Amino acid sequence: MVIRHKTHNVQVGSINVGSSYPVVVQSMTNTDTEDAIATAIQIADLARAGSEVVRVTVNTIEAGRKIKEIKQRLGDMGINVPIVGDFHFNGHKILAEVPDCAKYLDKYRINPGNVGKGSKRDEQFASMINMAREYDKPVRIGVNWGSLDQDLLAQMLDNNARLQSPLSLEVVMQNALIESALQSAEKAIELGLPENKILLSCKVSQVQDLISVYRQLASKCKFPLHLGLTEAGIGTKGIVASTAALSILLQEGIGDTIRISLTPKPGESRTQEVIVAQEILQSMGLRSFVPVVTSCPGCGRTSSDYFQKLADKIQNYLREQMPIWRETYPGVETMKVAVMGCVVNGPGESKLANIGISLPGKDESPVAPVYIDGQKDVTLKGERIAEEFQVLVENYVKTRYGKLV
Repeated sequence: MVIRHKTHNVQVGSINVGSSYPVVVQSMTNTDTEDAIATAIQIADLARAGSEVVRVTVNTIEAGRKIKEIKQRLGDMGINVPIVGDFHFNGHKILAEVPDCAKYLDKYRINPGNVGKGSKRDEQFASMINMAREYDKPVRIGVNWGSLDQDLLAQMLDNNARLQSPLSLEVVMQNALIESALQSAEKAIELGLPENKILLSCKVSQVQDLISVYRQLASKCKFPLHLGLTEAGIGTKGIVASTAALSILLQEGIGDTIRISLTPKPGESRTQEVIVAQEILQSMGLRSFVPVVTSCPGCGRTSSDYFQKLADKIQNYLREQMPIWRETYPGVETMKVAVMGCVVNGPGESKLANIGISLPGKDESPVAPVYIDGQKDVTLKGERIAEEFQVLVENYVKTRYGKLV
């Protein structure tokens, strides 16, 4: 059982974040925010895939002006998901010049390293915090390895050089990340922003660095923490790196929101990062989002690819149905389905699932027993096993979870 690191609870739009609530899945658009239609469509896609908070870039005055329209378009589509504005360099100007941007965003993300330089930094940071206070909005103070406050880093490096046994550059940079986040949070509180309106993140791109930074950060504060590698990478590299880092921290009870910052392959849906985040949380038993399909990897006994195609088809079908089933059949996200390829583990895994099928392997009888809640229910055979099994799954969902409506 995972015991969560105790944090304040923060309300972000309709979503509650903090140790009293489940870990929240977040994502981010890659559209030009000035294109309100494209951005609203992508936000809707992410929300339907299961993203509970969506961040958008707000980098120009015109992008700020589009926030109200984006929210209205989402409302027309029946989408109610909190929108976070990601500000760098000119956020103070945008929020001041576009009151609707400040009003319609559900949270502001401020990067202390990009809020301003020299004497202007404190003034511009204060301006953004004051806007958050005026409109009663939470703020994520998001420090980033690639845009760390250089003045703070230089000061900490100078102090380190005076030590009898100086720390490594890596450790000093980790300490600077943490110090930047905590100092900025204290400044926000001094400016009147309540503690329960502040979230923190300290993002880096390497697994071991992320684990080290967040362990230290969690030990030093009670603010909700947003987890994620800042640039996870593309394909399996990004998925594996994110899973390796976040799983360790989540198991230690650290983390209140997560985002998987995958580089999409050309033409790949942005929703992939949402699916990976959900699968990390579900695999760890922290949350349930979609029925799980257990399937074997295949071996010499499973010379046919039939079970592979069926497992993929059923998994896709279940995920596609979830936007409807989530409202109609509460609890269906905890269902377990088994699609097995031979008699070795097939019957056993099928009996452990809510509903499972054991397909015939090489040299086995051309029949497929189906088990429902641990008991053999029917044996399928012929050319339409896949279609008949899907019907059985549909009927199981209606019968088992429909009673709860």
